[in-house]
Amino acid sequence: MKEEEIGSTMDVDPKQYEQIIINGKDSHNIILSYLIHGCFKDTVESLVASTGLKVSAAQLEDMEKRKGILHFALNGNVLGAIQLTEEVSPDLLEKDKGLLFDLLSLRFVELISSKKCTEALEFAQAKLTPFGKMQDYVEKLEDFMALLAYEEPEKSPVFHLLSLDYRQHVADKLNRAILAHACMPSYSELERIIQQATVVRQCLSGDLGKDVVSPFSLKDFLKS
Repeated sequence: MKEEEIGSTMDVDPKQYEQIIINGKDSHNIILSYLIHGCFKDTVESLVASTGLKVSAAQLEDMEKRKGILHFALNGNVLGAIQLTEEVSPDLLEKDKGLLFDLLSLRFVELISSKKCTEALEFAQAKLTPFGKMQDYVEKLEDFMALLAYEEPEKSPVFHLLSLDYRQHVADKLNRAILAHACMPSYSELERIIQQATVVRQCLSGDLGKDVVSPFSLKDFLKS
């Protein structure tokens, strides 16, 4: 395909997308997949009731369990999240040391945020220090320990570790790990479609070169 032809395909008027027929059932299944993945149980039940889609009792039960774990992880009860994870996915955290470190680090952050610095230090010595023997965790461990050096850790260079965004990142990672451990897709169909579309557009942009088209932005594309 010539460069001008590729360029034209990337600049198609969004109105032309409307000419592509999308099966309504496919759209519903994509949405359902996303809702199940995110543990939006009430919304899943509403969608099922209004569309006639099928969701098994096992799927509803799984959502309820994961929802409880994620609720703990996002709302300051990491130890509860760890306990439930061990019940739902035995040996997951034993095998996935990176995930275990992330969860334990959240507990450390909880203590720092609560101004319980002595307890945080004791927790770090008992639970996090062993990770210092593994090179992959040394830099991360140093970042978390740096929080102890500031009276106002939220103003430190590593303040992002205290943020809700970081907590959400760990919760998302935990959710994917639990799904994969149960031999279920770790990404929803909607996420896979977005990933694929992004990669394809980025590849086309790369083939044409930066001087021909600007780098693909999913955010800008969705606004078009």
